[in-house]
Amino acid sequence: MLFGLDGVEIGLIIVFLCLFGGILSGFPVAFAIGGAAVISFAIIAALDSGGYLIHQAIDKGSAEYAALIADGVRADAISTFRFPDLPRIAENVFVGGWETALDRNLSFVVNRMNERVLAGQSIETLLAVVMFVLMGITLERSKIADDLLTTMSRVFGPLPGGLAVSVVVVGAFLAASTGIVGATVVTMGLLSLPTMLRAGYSKELATGVIAASGTLGQIIPPSIVIVLLGTLAGDLYSAAQEERAQLVGCSDALTYLGEPAVVSVGTLFQAALLPGILLAFLYAAYAFGFAMLNPHKAPAVDVGGGTGEPITRNEGLTWFLAVPGGLIIALVFLMNLGVVGSQSVIVDSFTDAGQTASLRTGVSDECAAAMLELHGEEAWSAALAEQAAIDDAGGVAEARALSEEERSALIAQKVDDAPVIGTGIAVMALLLALILTTARGVAPSADPTPLLIGGVGVVLILLADVGLINPLTTPGVTTLIIILPLLLVCWTLIPAMGRLAKNDLLRVVFPPLVLIVAVLGSILGGITNPTPAAALGAAGAIMLAAYRKLADDEKSGKIILLATGAIALLLIVGVNFDMRIGQEDVAFEDYIAFLFAFSMFLFAMFGLLYACTVLWLGGILTPVVRETAKVTSMVFTILIGSQLLNLVVISFGGEHYIQQFLRSFDEEWTVFLIVMLVLFVLGFVLDFLEIIYIVIPIVGPVIYGGTFDPKWVTIMIAVNLQTSFLTPPFGFALFYLRGVAPKEVTTGHIYRGVLPFVLIQVGGLLILALVPSIVTIVPNLLN
Repeated sequence: MLFGLDGVEIGLIIVFLCLFGGILSGFPVAFAIGGAAVISFAIIAALDSGGYLIHQAIDKGSAEYAALIADGVRADAISTFRFPDLPRIAENVFVGGWETALDRNLSFVVNRMNERVLAGQSIETLLAVVMFVLMGITLERSKIADDLLTTMSRVFGPLPGGLAVSVVVVGAFLAASTGIVGATVVTMGLLSLPTMLRAGYSKELATGVIAASGTLGQIIPPSIVIVLLGTLAGDLYSAAQEERAQLVGCSDALTYLGEPAVVSVGTLFQAALLPGILLAFLYAAYAFGFAMLNPHKAPAVDVGGGTGEPITRNEGLTWFLAVPGGLIIALVFLMNLGVVGSQSVIVDSFTDAGQTASLRTGVSDECAAAMLELHGEEAWSAALAEQAAIDDAGGVAEARALSEEERSALIAQKVDDAPVIGTGIAVMALLLALILTTARGVAPSADPTPLLIGGVGVVLILLADVGLINPLTTPGVTTLIIILPLLLVCWTLIPAMGRLAKNDLLRVVFPPLVLIVAVLGSILGGITNPTPAAALGAAGAIMLAAYRKLADDEKSGKIILLATGAIALLLIVGVNFDMRIGQEDVAFEDYIAFLFAFSMFLFAMFGLLYACTVLWLGGILTPVVRETAKVTSMVFTILIGSQLLNLVVISFGGEHYIQQFLRSFDEEWTVFLIVMLVLFVLGFVLDFLEIIYIVIPIVGPVIYGGTFDPKWVTIMIAVNLQTSFLTPPFGFALFYLRGVAPKEVTTGHIYRGVLPFVLIQVGGLLILALVPSIVTIVPNLLN
């Protein structure tokens, strides 16, 4: 054996040395990975052919091995790490020669490219990467960060460490709207770093908070890291749990777990929401605490007031806290009382099928023992009792078609039990009321009469629902009933929106906030998957950037506003009317609604094309598209190169060797801690993309094949990978900031500045480990 090491160990060292050498060579990373795969394979093949790489494999023909099998030890659990005294046999690392491995790798490359890049199940999700990148770069070029930083500095500046806190808030806001770390760090470095230094801020605090806040886009949805990691995690978790189920004697993972072994990108977005907010809070808390302890290094700064009307504290508490809070509480209270709720009277054409047992009990004795150990005595006994009751009743009741009389009776029952006010109208009234009350709060000295008239209109809408609308009222008739009070409210919204536009905070925050709510709300609420939501976000970002460009050029942006309104009307009509006009019986009002929605769609498309034209003529669209193409091509090229590198590791048994090492530990926590530590260390020298596509496929079958919640595992990995942007010497956020920092800010200042935030990241990981419900509570509530 060369240097006393096993041949597989030397092969792994060669692969990672070639990878690090390729990255440090200055060659583009996307191509360095593929080159490292080719070079490392050639070196290992040459050494193997020369007889220098010998793998000491377990002799499966020995009596000791046969004795372990006879004692019930599974073959996959027998390894040189767990049973080091077993007899060994020497063999080449390439079983059958490197020529066979090369031939097999080439065929695998074609299959993997087809599965993961060209036409696999994950390709639709990967398309979301393109859209989110386009959305982020477009918003970055629209100068949204400029206004956000200025406005937040006015809000938080007078506090100790206020400028640092404002950077964190803007970083979190940009993370939810752009998610591009480089763009965020560079933008905030250019805009806020000189201001913070002029205000007397410590160079370490200023650089650290900018670099750390810029990385929030890696965890706060919509995060490209989670999209890429989620597509991989879903496949790894499903395959690992299927293997786990079969190893314990069960037919499939659904039987063994009692639920499908599935984890989606949308669910991971839900899981990442609170951890992202937690990290932003920890960053801001550190900045505030640092300022309290070192006031001369983070002084309070009065940036200057905005253009909005000054308001008293009582007015602010009344109109921005008490009244909106009261309206929301009132709606929740009425929903709990049953006054507000769904008025749907849709009845299925079939009866419900009988309830099945909570767990499948008709399994083999081996599987039953494993399920008993996994779910516990209480759950297993309950499932047995449920199945016994079902069997005594003659089995699970089959669904059958309902008669017309039965359907009519069920519909009548639903009408009688329906709430007085429908959820849709109640939510619409709440939103309209919040706009009116907020407009009152930002300009309390202005004439309240138009707002009061709008409030009367909101009340009339609710009264019309109570007195004139019932669950059997069609959407068309409902529209005609509420159209007059709705038009009255819309008329009063014109002066209300004018007042809101004069407030700097609302004018700056509201447009991107609407975009964030539209994108994240549709994903987190389960309305759609990430890809259509990303497309909506990209289109919204283009229109927002075009509106900003027109405003800068002192031109009218009415077409953009009208197109935005057309999209809103399109969505409202699509939700409330049946758009399936290809059916045999289509109501006249549905035809009208379809024509109206189609016309809104055409106008929205015109608005989008108009926005693209504005950006193109303004010299913005071309660099945005070029930069989007560069980023996404880099991602997909790294994906292809990493697949080559993985196949090289697999071909000489490296992947199996690492997995055997991890599985040699009996404690699942030990394995997970080792993996997390390795990922943390690799973050010093590798980018998150390399770690996701090179390391996770190797360790994934082990960490996703245990009892840990896959959502929690994935978010822990994502937070850990976020640290790779901050850890010296190769943290990308550090390079981005170094490139735009003034000369008086040295690399040493940046390195010292990010160290507390790296420790905060580690502390955040510890909090998520001790309180995993921070990750799981949102998905559990929403699903």
